[in-house]
Amino acid sequence: MNTPIDLNTLPADAIRDQVRQRYGRIALDAVAADSGCCAPQERCCGGELSTDAESLGYSKEQADAAPAGANLGLGCGNPHAIASLRPGQTVLDLGSGAGFDCFLAVREVGPTGSVIGVDMTHEMLAKARANARKAGHANVEFRLGEIEALPVADNSVDVILSNCVINLSPDKPRVFREAFRVLRSGGRLAVSDVVATAVLPADVRADWGAYTGCMAGASLIADLERMLQGAGFVSVRIEPKDSSRSFIREWLPGSRVEDFLLSAAISAVKP
Repeated sequence: MNTPIDLNTLPADAIRDQVRQRYGRIALDAVAADSGCCAPQERCCGGELSTDAESLGYSKEQADAAPAGANLGLGCGNPHAIASLRPGQTVLDLGSGAGFDCFLAVREVGPTGSVIGVDMTHEMLAKARANARKAGHANVEFRLGEIEALPVADNSVDVILSNCVINLSPDKPRVFREAFRVLRSGGRLAVSDVVATAVLPADVRADWGAYTGCMAGASLIADLERMLQGAGFVSVRIEPKDSSRSFIREWLPGSRVEDFLLSAAISAVKP
């Protein structure tokens, strides 16, 4: 375990700084690996970096479609499985990282659509933008910003994607209010994220590594439902995936964290 923390007393900016530092290191490690250097790599949720997108629910075609280096193994599911993207839509990815889900979305929305990725980590943005140039995508852009204060206009987005990011926010109700603000009427939220099925043990909740590793900040399912409904969303669905226990147990070996956490498909609609 790392240095103990008390999330109830820490300023939100201090939490974001810890998250930003971890994912900045991951991005730099990935750049070093791309250049042929040996670099210690870590994935979002503990353990060594894994880029096996198929184990998270992506098809082989999807896994092969994104530019090399876009998949850093930081997800916990496949939000595209519930997104139902269509040509011409505007798609927003919260916490877009190196751009993996954005590049898959570009294929679905086609040349008449557009994709925006938002990330607060400069190193991730640099890698995502380099990947976009490499792939020649003109209708995808990556913006610096926090998901609690999106650099996106009101009522301008058709579908919001996110993959194992919202659980890292110290202010989830604000994230959902921002998502509601930028979605058009009838717009949809399609998220893969970690949820708590029971209250986490105190030692896990007080561990920085567990927080920045997508575990300690996970909310109970009932709490997430209330947050989404409080933001104005309807048709809220949170569907935990029992099969995710197989990879969650590897995030914090020996802790039985898989008894408290699951990956879930989360969807909701702006009326």
